[in-house]
Amino acid sequence: MTTPTRNGYRVAVVGATGAVGEAMLEILAERKFPVAEIAALASSQSVGREVSYGRKSVVVDDLATFDFKGWDFALFSAGGSVSAEHAPRAAAAGCIVIDNTSHFRMDPEVPLVVPEVNGEVLKAFKGGIIANPNCSTIQMLLAVAPIHRKAGVARINVCTYQSVSGAGRAAMEELGRQCADRFNFRDPEPEVFKLPIAFNVLPAIDVFEDNGYTREEMKMHRETRRILGSDDIFVSATAVRVPVFVGHGEAVHLETNAPIEVPEVAELLSVAPGVKLLQGEELATPLTHATGNDEVWVCRLRRDLAHPRGLAFWVVADNVRKGAALNAVQIAESLIAL
Repeated sequence: MTTPTRNGYRVAVVGATGAVGEAMLEILAERKFPVAEIAALASSQSVGREVSYGRKSVVVDDLATFDFKGWDFALFSAGGSVSAEHAPRAAAAGCIVIDNTSHFRMDPEVPLVVPEVNGEVLKAFKGGIIANPNCSTIQMLLAVAPIHRKAGVARINVCTYQSVSGAGRAAMEELGRQCADRFNFRDPEPEVFKLPIAFNVLPAIDVFEDNGYTREEMKMHRETRRILGSDDIFVSATAVRVPVFVGHGEAVHLETNAPIEVPEVAELLSVAPGVKLLQGEELATPLTHATGNDEVWVCRLRRDLAHPRGLAFWVVADNVRKGAALNAVQIAESLIAL
């Protein structure tokens, strides 16, 4: 897709001091992505800080003044407004941008990609910007896509149990502080979230839209349709924030167009790329299975009693890794393999 510079590619990570940016640097090193030169970019407040890239340290540079000309890839994870301003600038300089924010996801000119699900769309990519889907959408679709390809999916009802890392490092720190407050019989003071998160669940993520769903919930509906290439699929989501540091869980109930038996679904999921299926009464949790791992874990696969073509299962994944950083790196890997 793109010709490497020198002995590899020149890669810039935007938002390098955030949780996802740090994970991007870590994963690039872990997977031995062919990097000739790495740049860690952030706002002016972070300039001069050092971040880890494998066993090396990289000094953070200022995104606002960085020249993307001659750089091959830019992995963005610094917020929608930052991407809106700087991703087009990077793309105009000839850099392939892989953006982790929601800013470009519904732009018909920008591919929205989960490599294991719709990676074939990258064959037509001629340069510019590629969007990373929402973390909850990614993990759900790794499990749903094999079923959809076999029997067609008409409707998905999903409840998410999303960790605080999805709201950034400050949210993780808030959970830690509030836990300490509770243990010391102090009332916690919410800052990142509107209500206390420690020992609590918050049944809404992001702002409400006119239809009563939140923006996070509607992302799952809209992005699922776009990635699977079907406007006939309806996703009804309830997004819930839970007091977990890393790893999202999802209770998925879906209806297929054609009949399909549970053992056949189990066979499909057992060979699906990026998916680990636990059989019987084995349970997958964010802490014991998802955190720090690349796979999406599925368990409790069963027939949904409310519909003759219904299926139900539980899905967990590390939202920082597969839900963000890893998916972006996999997109870059897919491009250089073309």
